[in-house]
Amino acid sequence: MQALDPLLKDGRAHTYRKGFLPQPVVRFTGDRDERGDLLDGFLTAFVNVSRVQPISSIDDYAEALDDWLYVLSQLGFHARHMEIHGRVEVWQRRQVSGVTLMFNHLDLTIGDLVLLWNTEHPECMALDLGTGLERLAWARTRGEWTDLVFGPFADAAPVPVLDAIRTATLLLGSGITPSARGAGGVARRVIAAIPPDLVRLGASAAVRAFHQQWAESANLPVPWPAICGALEEEAAGRSVRTSPRRRSDAALVMPLGTGASC
Repeated sequence: MQALDPLLKDGRAHTYRKGFLPQPVVRFTGDRDERGDLLDGFLTAFVNVSRVQPISSIDDYAEALDDWLYVLSQLGFHARHMEIHGRVEVWQRRQVSGVTLMFNHLDLTIGDLVLLWNTEHPECMALDLGTGLERLAWARTRGEWTDLVFGPFADAAPVPVLDAIRTATLLLGSGITPSARGAGGVARRVIAAIPPDLVRLGASAAVRAFHQQWAESANLPVPWPAICGALEEEAAGRSVRTSPRRRSDAALVMPLGTGASC
């Protein structure tokens, strides 16, 4: 919704961006099993493919729905396997109100289309259509989720570790330096899921492969060798900081200085 904030939150007749917006995102809200591991179809980092635009009437919203169904049909999703569901109740979050429709292909949710407006100025309307690129590909192929996302590394390590390396590659590649708080704190939290012993022999092959994945949808300013070095150094530093045998040396471990802190 950030691209639509001026329109929806302030009631001003402009937006930061509009149209088709593919962008990688990091979220910790994916569904998990009883052990806390992400279920198939969910990732900590994924490519969010969205269409955001101001609209002047409900007809524009209906047209966007028709456009999306056409796109799905071109991708091989048959209309008889599609289900659209939602609730007619209006939700409200501070200045913004909305109604959400969800799209299912067979038994799998693949996206949503949200009608949004400024609560005090309902003439300021917009739509936000979103789907996860990886989940969309999975719905289309119905193959093994881990093979689709992690490729040849699917069996190289537990899924939580692979998810952490993939997410860390995006964060470090975007110039975010591990730190105690903010975006750097998120990077440190993600890397903490990677066992230090696992990267002792290096993580370059996986980082290089995941860097190539992210490069399809984002311009990562940090090259993969620097990402790999930062990830390994952070993991090794955490091992020193938490080791009771080397607690006296922990003060020598400094936060990484590569990249830009956010």
